[in-house]
Amino acid sequence: MRLRRTVIALAVSAALLGAGSLPATAQAGRTAPVATGTVTTPDGRTYLADRQGRAMQLHGLNLGKTDTVTEAGIAELAAGGFDLVRLNIQWQKVEPERGHYDTAYLRYLDRVMGWADRYGLLVLVDWHQDVFGPAFGFNGVPAWATRTDGIPYEPLPGDDWFANYFQPAVGAAFQHLYDDTDLRSAQTAAYTKVAVALRGHRSLLGYDLFNEPFGPFSGDPTDPATQRENSAAMERGRLADLYRRLIAAVRAADQDAWLFVEPTVLIGQGVPTQLPGFNDPRHGSDRIGYAPHYYDTAVENGADWDPADGFIEAYEAVVRAYPAAHGMPVLVGEWGPAQATGSGNAELIRRQTASMRGFATGWALWYDCHAANGGGYCAYDADGRPAPGKEPAFAAYAPAIAGTPGAESYDAATHTYTLALTTTAVSRRAWTELRLPAAAYPHGARVSVTGARRAVVHQAAGTARVLLPEIPTGRHVTLTITSWRG
Repeated sequence: MRLRRTVIALAVSAALLGAGSLPATAQAGRTAPVATGTVTTPDGRTYLADRQGRAMQLHGLNLGKTDTVTEAGIAELAAGGFDLVRLNIQWQKVEPERGHYDTAYLRYLDRVMGWADRYGLLVLVDWHQDVFGPAFGFNGVPAWATRTDGIPYEPLPGDDWFANYFQPAVGAAFQHLYDDTDLRSAQTAAYTKVAVALRGHRSLLGYDLFNEPFGPFSGDPTDPATQRENSAAMERGRLADLYRRLIAAVRAADQDAWLFVEPTVLIGQGVPTQLPGFNDPRHGSDRIGYAPHYYDTAVENGADWDPADGFIEAYEAVVRAYPAAHGMPVLVGEWGPAQATGSGNAELIRRQTASMRGFATGWALWYDCHAANGGGYCAYDADGRPAPGKEPAFAAYAPAIAGTPGAESYDAATHTYTLALTTTAVSRRAWTELRLPAAAYPHGARVSVTGARRAVVHQAAGTARVLLPEIPTGRHVTLTITSWRG
């Protein structure tokens, strides 16, 4: 039954929601929420929760080049409706020479965190590496910490850069990092150093402890059985030990940051993780999250996605069990094709955003750059609009839900967003927050509530808030956002 009375307070006119009408600086002063716990739904999904007990949904972008991040870029993210930044940092930049920490780089990271504080964004600090590090022509682990046992290395030709992970020299470097006492100690010290430098920022959600972990691989890398065997052995053994060390390293300096672990990237090929559960000295398992990536191998190699390949179904089949078993929130750290101009990749973007609503508390699209046609993974085109095909990543969403989250959907054709929730005691005292990005609603948006009497709705530029002050617990309520012009 449609609500009988809705109180709507319009803080600005609908015209202010138009594309280009909201200056980035208007977002300064917004306060980021603090994730202090979790909310678990009856179907086993676990969300981050804020101090008011609201389920949090985080939508954001990766900052792929941390040494070029500007305050204007952070402001653009906030003005676009995003509430999360995944900030790429690298050990090679933190400690370019053994025992020498780059204080200028640490100050730079602190400035970026300060901008995120100012614009109300949360930051997941991503300890990034690709193909181990600069010794192999990529980034991550410093050259001085790279040991190959003299095994020769030549970058493989072509665009399939990921295949370099399977080279013996790269495998040897990972094995030494996992096994050598001095390298373990050096890595631990670097993580503690960064945690000391960044602790205390309100924007700091936590740390993604090791981007796309890999290691020594034996056998045929294209054989599914071999993939499973190698991945399981690594995750149960060396990788689990690495995560335990790094959890302790961050906790030595920061008692409250969330700590996220990643499986191997083979999860994208349908290989389920065999990671164990983790605990930290202060919170046990209560502040440990799961941060898988969501990439289709064929698309990564340049193909336009084929919806018949079963990728979405295979990924969903393997991504849920581990976090459900350990009560962990899932934050997808990276996803998205390089370009979505083809019909297949555009459909992939749409399907992935819908898919993640079913199992994740949030995600970060790769990544925040601007380019013609959104090339090179860029989220924006050259004029700062959503890149062609990537519009679903700029859709409406609910960053804070006062109640138990239910089904959620977005119809790009009609710009209609719906969120179902079941009321709890939190629903009567806390607001459900909504984001209404100008990219999705250039002429403004309207919010309606069904299933609740005397709902209070406040709207402002790009946002809305809903309070259900008189509703009993256990009621099913639906929030709907539509375009002001229909």
